Amino acid sequence: MVKLFASEMCERVTSEGLQIHGGAGYTTHFAAERYWRDARLTRIFEGTSEIQMRIISDASWAR
Repeated sequence: MVKLFASEMCERVTSEGLQIHGGAGYTTHFAAERYWRDARLTRIFEGTSEIQMRIISDASWAR
């Protein structure tokens, strides 16, 4: 649950950072672009967010 929450929140926060920088946020001139790419990868690494939700829901039914 923590991995799901952290990866979703990380992507949400970095997306907001890109919005603050506007179109320039997508260029390599700002570190925000690199953080956003890394945040997107955390949603895929060790299972996508959808798979993580499935694992969590299956585990809660097993109790």
